[in-house]
Amino acid sequence: MGLIFAQLLTGLANAATLFLVASGLSLIFGVTRIVNFAHGSFYMLGAFIGYSLMQVLPGMFGFWSSVLLAGLAVGVIGVIVEILVLRPVYKAPELFQLVATFGVILVIQDLALLTWGPDDVLGPRAPGLKGIVRIMGEPVPKYDLALIAITPFVLFILWYLISKTRIGILVRAATQDREMVGALGVNQAWLFTGVFFLGATLAGLGGAIQLPKGGADLLMDFNILAAIFVVVVIGGMGSLPGAYVAAVLISVLNVFGVTYIPQSTLVLMFVVMAVVLLIKPYGLFGREEVAGEHGQVGEPERPIKPAGTRGRIIVGGLLVILAMVPFFGSNFAQVLITDIIIFALFAASLHFILGLGGLVSFGHAAFFGSGAYVAALLVTHANSPMEIAFLLAPLGAGGAAIIIGWLCMRLTGVYFAMLTLAFAQLIWSLVYQWGEFTGGDDGLVDIWPAAWLNGTTPYYYFTLLFGIGGILLLRHVAHTPFGYALRASRDSMRQAEATGINTKRIQWAAFAFAGAVAGLSGALFVFSKGSVFPTELELAKSFDALIVIFLGGVKTLAGGVVGGASLEFAKDFLTRFEYWRLLLGLLIIFVVILAPEGIVGASRRLGERLGFVDDGEGRR
Repeated sequence: MGLIFAQLLTGLANAATLFLVASGLSLIFGVTRIVNFAHGSFYMLGAFIGYSLMQVLPGMFGFWSSVLLAGLAVGVIGVIVEILVLRPVYKAPELFQLVATFGVILVIQDLALLTWGPDDVLGPRAPGLKGIVRIMGEPVPKYDLALIAITPFVLFILWYLISKTRIGILVRAATQDREMVGALGVNQAWLFTGVFFLGATLAGLGGAIQLPKGGADLLMDFNILAAIFVVVVIGGMGSLPGAYVAAVLISVLNVFGVTYIPQSTLVLMFVVMAVVLLIKPYGLFGREEVAGEHGQVGEPERPIKPAGTRGRIIVGGLLVILAMVPFFGSNFAQVLITDIIIFALFAASLHFILGLGGLVSFGHAAFFGSGAYVAALLVTHANSPMEIAFLLAPLGAGGAAIIIGWLCMRLTGVYFAMLTLAFAQLIWSLVYQWGEFTGGDDGLVDIWPAAWLNGTTPYYYFTLLFGIGGILLLRHVAHTPFGYALRASRDSMRQAEATGINTKRIQWAAFAFAGAVAGLSGALFVFSKGSVFPTELELAKSFDALIVIFLGGVKTLAGGVVGGASLEFAKDFLTRFEYWRLLLGLLIIFVVILAPEGIVGASRRLGERLGFVDDGEGRR
């Protein structure tokens, strides 16, 4: 009994940091509707800045002053990010800011590397709170007890600020109807800045206050990112009490999971999130009318016409150039273009459900990885010919998409996106932990194509055929009655249903089709590399596809392809430099601010102004 109580206290102490960071994210999202993936970076900065301050401010007063000053410093950094990066794109399609915050992550990572170096730093012990106390015979760190006492105090302060002050009333009003707040004369820009300052400050406090328990390192931002989003979604977007309850729930379950079911620790919080969302689609304390607004990707665009003669000539010319690469290019050029085509196909499959269907998925890599692993497992364990394994890979990925899509379709917006992430993490955990079958962390190797494709040039043409063919198939389906029904479901679900369209069934079918195409790209990938590892199923893979779609242009059919090709070329060039993440992050932010419609959208607008492109209304 004493051990169980001590573990419960450990979980409550761990919840302190998680709640501080998640509450800041919840506030920012509730008011600004920004899916702020840079929030983990603020947490990391809080830890590093707190560590530096603790080196020059000794004693108990210096320790707690350092924690407070670190939070305020990160709050100021948050204000700078909000004004310089996010404020210029507030009027861009919702969720487009996701790309900007990812650029911020890359910039902060390299700035932290440049400032504090690559080595992890060990946090100092809290003065006056060193050592342990015994409760029911079990040792409990004094600092854990201090964190348990501090957390409800912070929750009370935040509750009082939001519930009892004029600023809090404005924040709550903006959470429910920010347009009405603007109509009442409130300066929304500075309200957003103030909320961003508070949210970033809380993240910085969370990073600094955990120093005695974990120190600081350059991977802290990504390590906590999934956890804080899970907490915010379980609690309900914008709900501080929900964030507190969810943080306690997740932290306590993780502590007990490590002790009694260690193999569950990789996905336990995602299982909890999936169960909660399947029972309560908008989280424990979430509200449907707020949650339903978050999945939009901008105003409905004008109809996209099938490619005209000029467009077909351009595509045909590009295909001829690609077909001539082996005659004039090197083997490296063929490998690079092969990689670009595979990634462009994967991005185009996600763009099909995001751009045409308005379905934002954070777990699309599950289908890419499923296709790759289906092919690899058939070759490894069933001695299947490459041709059979290649054909069955998209069917396996499509089957997984049918099941996951059926479970996710009752949700919308960020809740839909997070549930797809939960199922993707479950698949990743299965692959990672089932080592005797999937190879685990060592992956599966020696998965090479058939003899007639053995060589760089034959496989290049094979990829060109199926990769470009898959992209053209997606574009063709977009102009079929199914594609128009999917767009109608995105633009106005009620009007679409009034015309007899079963919107959920259409979206479900599109989700499954996109999963199958992603599986096709995974099959191309595994035979091009000869191996596959669990990293192909990770969250970062899905984020890469989301980023290139927004960079290319959500409201264009070519956005995923152009964005994918552009990012891959940029990475190939920038990774030659030591601080390439800083350069890539600045490039992403630059594109987001100057071309919020994406590369394709901006190019189209420029062409309309110069008279080279039809503006959609018969003018040139």
